[in-house]
Amino acid sequence: MRFLVMVASLAIGSPSFAQSETSILLKPDRVFDGTTASAHAGWVVVVKSEKITAAGPADTVEVPKNAKVIELPGTTLLPGLIDAHSHLLLHPYDETKWDDQVLKEPLAERICRATNHAKAGLLSGFTTLRDLGTEGAGYADVGIKSAIEKGIIPGPRLLVTTKAIVATGSYAPRNHAPEWRIPQGADEADGEKLRTVVREQIRAGADWIKIYADTPHGPGPGPKPAFSLDELKLVVTTARDAGVPVVAHAQSKEGMRRATLAGVETIEHGDEGDVEVFRLMAKHNVGYCPTLAAAEGYARYFDGWQTGKPEPTGLKTKRLSFKAALEAGVTVVNGSDIGVFAHGDGAREIEMLVEYGMTPVQALKAATSVAAKALHFEEKLGAVKPGFVADLVAVEGDPTKDIKKLRKVKLVMKSGVLHKQP
Repeated sequence: MRFLVMVASLAIGSPSFAQSETSILLKPDRVFDGTTASAHAGWVVVVKSEKITAAGPADTVEVPKNAKVIELPGTTLLPGLIDAHSHLLLHPYDETKWDDQVLKEPLAERICRATNHAKAGLLSGFTTLRDLGTEGAGYADVGIKSAIEKGIIPGPRLLVTTKAIVATGSYAPRNHAPEWRIPQGADEADGEKLRTVVREQIRAGADWIKIYADTPHGPGPGPKPAFSLDELKLVVTTARDAGVPVVAHAQSKEGMRRATLAGVETIEHGDEGDVEVFRLMAKHNVGYCPTLAAAEGYARYFDGWQTGKPEPTGLKTKRLSFKAALEAGVTVVNGSDIGVFAHGDGAREIEMLVEYGMTPVQALKAATSVAAKALHFEEKLGAVKPGFVADLVAVEGDPTKDIKKLRKVKLVMKSGVLHKQP
């Protein structure tokens, strides 16, 4: 189900990050426009204020007089990258355990860290993030988004979900004496109360609502469904009334099935997904954020896995589920769960999309035009096209042939503002 309502502002800066009123001519070796099958050699792009005003072969583009020229030899220019699953308020668990971040790090410290994380993400080429939960930091993401939009701090354009929603007793921190009520990393609710929590989060500034369709609660290992189908439908219909879409954390096949039938727009993780449930997702136009890089992080932190050694069960399962997703034709949206691993390393997810079976062009689209459509920005972001917002990144070499070239970022422009240049 798609919404006509635009759920996030494309607000741009203040005098701190003011756009130039002079046109800018960008001259890379080639342009990957986010939609075609290959890069265009010899293209140039013209930007004025926050918009792309022209893009095409150098001999066909009319360049305004007095345009500022930025030579970008040896580079590919492409749309600003999008990560649809991030956590600015988390940092890697090998630095500090998740429980300790939620329970022991002061909120002010977490916001200071998030400020650094936002800058690192932007300078690595990611101009838009969907942040999927503050993990115990309340509505801090709303404030960080506002600070970025006002030009107080540099960072990607944000879509926020605030606290996220979990079933009572199903989330964490846990493993404390049962008589103690420990602050949780998300908003607990059940039944009819879900309606109230959804509305509270929207009122606080949530662009999306995130619900945990399953969690590893109850006896025995592994994720189990946390909400009934009717409860999930209640969340979706309540959010939809306000023009707000819903995203679901779902690792188990049954959690994925229920979330799909309830009408969520994207499903995150999908570790136990098979061809059957991914086909159901494809039938209902539900996107899939596989979070491969986070799974790799977990393997390193908790299994002691190192590159070159046999993969632990979790990574083997992830490979199989992603293969099933590709076979089923589900829409893969770049979403990494960054925060589990280091901010500024978002290219790792796109590299892993290729390692797990996508072509470099497919992976680039998943992080540009496909992600923009999933986030309802398809008329503004994700492509190098006249009239689109000037979110642009230049990297050394050609990532349509070698995806690792995404790490060699030479230029970052967001809404026409240069944040990094040669």
